Amino acid sequence: MRIAVDAGLCSGHGRCYVLSPNVFAADDEGYCAQRGSEFDVDERLAAEARIGVESCPEGAMRILEDAPVDG
Repeated sequence: MRIAVDAGLCSGHGRCYVLSPNVFAADDEGYCAQRGSEFDVDERLAAEARIGVESCPEGAMRILEDAPVDG
């Protein structure tokens, strides 16, 4: 699974890292630490990642690929 976080849409509600702490983290300002990036998520964390993505009230996150990532 690959996720993109739009830096312009993320407003720091923190739902992603509260609900999915093994996937998302907070930066020093309370925003998603991964904002403005694309990153791979291990298939074992895919369900948790989906919860974090779907919890974003701004829709700042998108799942780009649902295929499992080896590793």
